Amino acid sequence: MPEAIRKATDQAKRGMIRVPLREGRTLHHDSNGHFGAGKVVLRTAPAGTGIIAGGPMRAIFEALGVQDVVTKSIGTSNPHNMIKATFDALSQVSSPRSVAARRGRRVSDILGKRETGAAGAQEA
Repeated sequence: MPEAIRKATDQAKRGMIRVPLREGRTLHHDSNGHFGAGKVVLRTAPAGTGIIAGGPMRAIFEALGVQDVVTKSIGTSNPHNMIKATFDALSQVSSPRSVAARRGRRVSDILGKRETGAAGAQEA
């Protein structure tokens, strides 16, 4: 039994992914994921929305520390497929900083004037 626990722990560590969060509470952008017959849609949400997710997806977002997100599961209610599809969608989420680095641009070029203008107004 201890050998099985060690193997499962090692496999879980290898399968970990990094998920960037906007303002530490929600996703940076909407994303879709699928696995088998399961499809999920993850959407950002304004502050105070909470976790609008069913069953196994709710547990994932609570463990991640996401406070505001809206999700929809399409195609299956099989928890295994829903979890795998959720991880597929979360692995596609990227932060503006990583997108800017990948494109060789500044973050303000990626976000545009609308979002950076609001941040600049707060600093003044």
